[in-house]
Amino acid sequence: MVEKNTEDKVPAIKIRGLTKRYRGKQGREEVLALNNIDLTVEQGDFFALLGPNGAGKSTTIGVVCSLVNKTAGKVEIHGIDVDENFPLAKQYIGIVPQEFNFNQFEKVFDVVATQAGYYGIEPNVARQRAEHYLKKLGLWEKRHEQSRLLSGGMKRRLMIARALVHQPKLLILDEPTAGVDIELRRLMWDFLIELNEQGTTIILTTHYLEEAESLCRNMAIIDCGQLIEKGPIKALLGKLDRQSCLIDLDSVPADLTPLKSERIEVMRVDDMTLQVDVSGKYPLNELFQALNDQGKKILSMKNKTNRLEELFLSLTQDSPA
Repeated sequence: MVEKNTEDKVPAIKIRGLTKRYRGKQGREEVLALNNIDLTVEQGDFFALLGPNGAGKSTTIGVVCSLVNKTAGKVEIHGIDVDENFPLAKQYIGIVPQEFNFNQFEKVFDVVATQAGYYGIEPNVARQRAEHYLKKLGLWEKRHEQSRLLSGGMKRRLMIARALVHQPKLLILDEPTAGVDIELRRLMWDFLIELNEQGTTIILTTHYLEEAESLCRNMAIIDCGQLIEKGPIKALLGKLDRQSCLIDLDSVPADLTPLKSERIEVMRVDDMTLQVDVSGKYPLNELFQALNDQGKKILSMKNKTNRLEELFLSLTQDSPA
């Protein structure tokens, strides 16, 4: 039997005891930005890092990419300690920061191709990769334009193309769809899903919580520099005690009393729609049976509120932080 490469057995990111303190100014107390964070992201995962503004998400990413000096702790990228050999570790990382940090007067094609040169990629290979990613992200027709002339959404996609040109195994996206319209956001989602399916580990920070719920399998929530929850998104959503949904029927019953119980609240929205508030794991089964008993046909059902947002708010409100 052939022994697998050791690299295949290690996490994409392993963080232990990560702490960051900023010195206070003019006698003020120091600021604890990150407080003893432990976090592991396995290879091939699509991982969401969530938290309110100032929670510590960008600081965590900054430390991973050696853009921020940590106070304490250890960070490994594919088994490589960033303190011991960051030049090697950075070969694995593609980073898309919040701010546009490319030369605004450089042509779109050159922004991507020039980035490849920093990783020692030969010019002909760099040109091929630049063409590939610009086409995948819908920017090929803009390749000869100065990047400053692009729209905000196009600049975001250019940042992604630049981050991928050296084909990193780990892509970190810090608010990648901020300011991007719905159509372009969907295009980016499809591309990121395809990229992840090909084996690239993706870490996403976002304020669009439906984005995390749609794209990611696992997540961690940071609040006030502390890691307050982590795990599979589906399992964490299962912790919600209540949810609200809208159910479209062929017609709403005249008497709603038979549909109600201790765990089910029902309100008429119009002649064909009910709003249902439920608690517990399986109360909807009771409701479906009650509707069936009355001969009512369910046409569609959707969540009224974003469940991940509900979870986020409940966890951060209850957090000791």
